[in-house]
Amino acid sequence: MQLDVKSLALFCGSQEGNDARYVQVADEFGAKCAELGLTLYYGGARLGLMKAAAEALMERGGRVVGIMPSIFTDNVVVADNITEMVRVKSMSERKQMMERVADAFVALPGSFGTMDELFEILTDAQLGLHKKPVVILNAFGYYDGLLNQLVKFEKEGFLRPFHHGLLMEATSVEEVFEKIAGYRNPNDEAWLAKHLVR
Repeated sequence: MQLDVKSLALFCGSQEGNDARYVQVADEFGAKCAELGLTLYYGGARLGLMKAAAEALMERGGRVVGIMPSIFTDNVVVADNITEMVRVKSMSERKQMMERVADAFVALPGSFGTMDELFEILTDAQLGLHKKPVVILNAFGYYDGLLNQLVKFEKEGFLRPFHHGLLMEATSVEEVFEKIAGYRNPNDEAWLAKHLVR
């Protein structure tokens, strides 16, 4: 598999979930990043799926960079066993930095924080502020409801088909990287030119 990216930003839960398979998927994801020599940017936590993915990569000699808002406590939340930790002032600053430094974005199972990060990245892709791949790993049907809602957005006329295509779905870790490798930005340059000051 030939990847044109050197780094990924990971959005996922700071909980492990009720099914041990979610942790297994996060571990597999981290291992695959190590195999491909990718730098992983993530939220910097030593909790949940975030921890599982980061530790799997670190155990295999990979590079993991945490981007952590200063509101979190060191002794509970902040990872102390990763390559580098960048401290920022706010959640907003974390998202902006992730968007700037990563070559692609992947969402594993999570909830409010994961959705916040994912949809900000997608909105910026919609506006042409970046042209990087965005993939959601729909492990075990976890995101079926969300993906159905996107279909409804489009059906009801609130989401253009070429914007719907900005989010790619994978059902396995291997497919995540296949989607990234085959990515072609679907945004409409004529729409961007008409609606935005460039």
